[in-house]
Amino acid sequence: MRIEELSIPESVKQVIITSGITELYPPQEEAIRAGALEEKNLVLASPTASGKTLIAELCALKHVLERDGKVLYLTPLRALASEKYEEFRKYTVIRKRNRRRVSVGISTGDYDSSDSWLERYDIIITTNEKCDSLLRHRARWVNEISLVVADEVHLLNDAERGPTLEVVLARLMQVNPNAQLLALSATVKNAEEAADWLKADYITTEWRPVVLKEGVLLHDEFHFKDGGAQKIEKPTKNPAMNLALHIVKSGGQALIFAGTRKNSVSLAKRAATDMRTIISKPMKRSLTRIAEEILATGERTRLSELLAELISQGTAFHHAGLGGGHRRTIEDAFREGKIKILTATPTLAFGVNLPARMVIIHDYRRYEPGYGYYPITVLEYKQMAGRAGRPRYDKIGEALLIAKTEDERDYLMESYVLSEPERIWSKLAVERILRSHVLATIAADFAHTEQGIYDFFGRTFYAYQYDPRAMKGVITKILKFLYKEKMIEVNGENVYATRFGRRVSELYIDPISAVIIREALLNRAPKLTDMSFLHMVAHTPDMFPKLRPYSREIDNLALFVDEHREEFMFDVPDEWEDRIAYEEFLGEAKLAWVMDAWIEETTEDETIEKFRVQPGDLYRLIQTTRWLLYSSYELASLFGHKDLLPHLAELMERTENGVKAELLPLVRLEGIGRVRARTLYNSGLKTVKDLKEAPLNKLVSLPLIGPKLAKKIKEQVGGFVKSEEWKKLKKKKTLEQRALTQY
Repeated sequence: MRIEELSIPESVKQVIITSGITELYPPQEEAIRAGALEEKNLVLASPTASGKTLIAELCALKHVLERDGKVLYLTPLRALASEKYEEFRKYTVIRKRNRRRVSVGISTGDYDSSDSWLERYDIIITTNEKCDSLLRHRARWVNEISLVVADEVHLLNDAERGPTLEVVLARLMQVNPNAQLLALSATVKNAEEAADWLKADYITTEWRPVVLKEGVLLHDEFHFKDGGAQKIEKPTKNPAMNLALHIVKSGGQALIFAGTRKNSVSLAKRAATDMRTIISKPMKRSLTRIAEEILATGERTRLSELLAELISQGTAFHHAGLGGGHRRTIEDAFREGKIKILTATPTLAFGVNLPARMVIIHDYRRYEPGYGYYPITVLEYKQMAGRAGRPRYDKIGEALLIAKTEDERDYLMESYVLSEPERIWSKLAVERILRSHVLATIAADFAHTEQGIYDFFGRTFYAYQYDPRAMKGVITKILKFLYKEKMIEVNGENVYATRFGRRVSELYIDPISAVIIREALLNRAPKLTDMSFLHMVAHTPDMFPKLRPYSREIDNLALFVDEHREEFMFDVPDEWEDRIAYEEFLGEAKLAWVMDAWIEETTEDETIEKFRVQPGDLYRLIQTTRWLLYSSYELASLFGHKDLLPHLAELMERTENGVKAELLPLVRLEGIGRVRARTLYNSGLKTVKDLKEAPLNKLVSLPLIGPKLAKKIKEQVGGFVKSEEWKKLKKKKTLEQRALTQY
C-alpha cells in the first residue's frame, strides 16, 4: 500500500513522502486495514524498526486535522519522549483549517502541576509518570483527548514502570471512554490478552524491514538458528571484540551489551586499543571534534576525559551513569556512523532507537544485589537483538550471544534464540506500589466509596488476569493505613481525602514518605542543620534506588554517623541488634553526605573519586532530593511549621544549583552555573549590585565568560553597555579567535 492511497490529508502525505517513505511496511498496512485510521482501538505488537511509530503519526494527524482532536502520546522514559517529540515536529509545517499550524508539546517533569499550558497543543507527549501526575491534578484538557498512544506497552510486565502505565491506561479509559487507544509493543506471547483488556483488536507479527539473523558465537565460529555458520579471525582473546572488529572491517557498526557499567567501560577501552589502526585520518579528525564536544559539556572529569579519549578512537560506552549531554552526543555520533563500536548496559535496549549492523550480547546474566546472578528474560534478549540492522542501510542484521563451551552454546540457542518471549503479567498488586494509586483514586475524585475504589481497580490489567478479589485484601489494608495516618476520612459509605491526603497525592510521593516527613518535621532533631533535612529525605522510600555502602566505606560512614548523630531526625539503629537496618541507615547517611558535598561545591570529579557516584547518578540524586525537599516545604507549610520554611527553601535552591548560600544571587542569573558563579564571586563580584557597576571588560577578562555572556549578564542586572565598548570587545575577540585558528 502506497502513502498516496491512504485516507489522510494531502499535507500529511507530502511530509511523509518528503522524508523518504513512499510505501507502507506489511505490519503498517495490516494496521491500516484493521481500522487504525477509523478510530478502532488497536494493539500493534511487532519487532523494533517495523514502523509502529508511523502508524501513531498517521492516526495522530488524522485526529488533529480531520476531527479537531487532541492526541496524548505516552512513553516510559524521558529520553524516548524527547525522541518522539523530535519525530512529530516535522508535522508542525502543516496548517489546520483555522490556518494555525499543528503544534506539538512535551512535558516530562514537575509532578506538582496540571500544566494548563499544554491545553494549547494538538499533540502532547509525556512520560507515564507525568501523565499520572496530570490525572491526579485533574488537568482539564485530558477530557479533550481523542487519541491515546501508549508506547512500549509490554513494559506492563516491568515491576517498577508497569504499574503506573497500567493505572494510567485504566484511568484514561475511565475518564475518556470514547478516546481511541493505540498500544505499541514489542512482540509478546499474550498480546491478545492485553488487547482484550483494552477492548482492542490486535496485530502480532515477526516481520522486520531488515532480516534478523540470530545465533551464538563459540570461540571463532558463530552458528545461526537457520543452520548457517561462519568463522572469524581471532586477533584478540576476547570473542565479543573479535566479532566487533570483524563487522567494523566489513563497513558496519557493532553494539555490545554488557551486564554492568564496569564491564561496558572495560570493553570500550579494549575496543579502542584494537581500533587505532582501523580508523581513517578524515574520520579521526571528525571524532576529535566530537571528543572536544564531550569535554566542553558539563564539568570536566576523569570520566569525561576517558570518554573523549575513547571516542577519538571510534569507540564509546553508554550507561545511566553518564550525564544526559554526554549520552546525547554519543547517540548522535553513533547514528551518524562515526562511533564504530558502542558498549552499553541493557537499559539502552528499552530506550532510544540506536540500530547497528551487529548486536553482541556479551552477558546473558544480570547481577542483582542481595540475589546474585540470574539469567535475563527472553523478552529482554529479543529487545536487545531487535537493535540489529539499520533500515534503509542494511539488508541483514546479526544478533549474537557469546558462549564459552559447547553445552553453553546449546543452552543459549535453546533458551533464547529459539524461544518465544514470555507472557506479560501485571505487577500492580504490591502494597508498596498500590498505596499511592489508592490514595490518588480518592484524592482526585475518581471514586468516593470503598466499593467505587474496588470497582476502579477491577478495571485494571491485574484484575483482568487474576481474580479481582486477590487485590481486595491489599486495598483494604492500604485504606486502613491511610485512615490511621489521617489522609482519608469516612462519612457513612463515602470516603474523602483530607487536605493532607490530597496534597500528598498531588506531590506525587509515597504516603509513607509523607508520614516520615510529617513526623520528622514535628519531632525534629536536637541540632537542626542541612544534614538533618538531607538525611530526612534520604530516609524516605521515594529516594530510590538507595546508595549502597561499599565494604571499604563502612568504617568511614560509621564515623560520619557518630559525628552527626545529633543532627539526624531519626534514631540510629543498633548495629549489633539489626545489622541490615544499620547498613541501610549508613546508605542513607552516604546519600546525605553526597548531597551535602554537592551543595558545598565539591566538583563532580571529587564526587566520583570519593563516593563512587557518577554524573548521571548524581543528576538523579539531585532531582529526587530537590523534589522531596519541595514536598517537605509544602508539608511544612500545610502543618504550620513556618519557622522551617526559609531553611527548606534555601536548601532546595542550593540543591538545584550545587552552591553555597553566598552564590544564590549569582546562579539566579541566566547562563551562570556553579562554576561561573564561583569565578565571579572570587573576583570580587559578589552581588547583583557589583555586577551592575562592573565594567564590561572586567567580566570578559574572567575565565569562562565571553563578550556575549558578559553583555547578557549586564542586561539582566540592569547595567548599561556602551555601544563603542561592545564593538571594541567583539573586534578584539574576533582577532583572538583568528590568531588561535592560524596557530
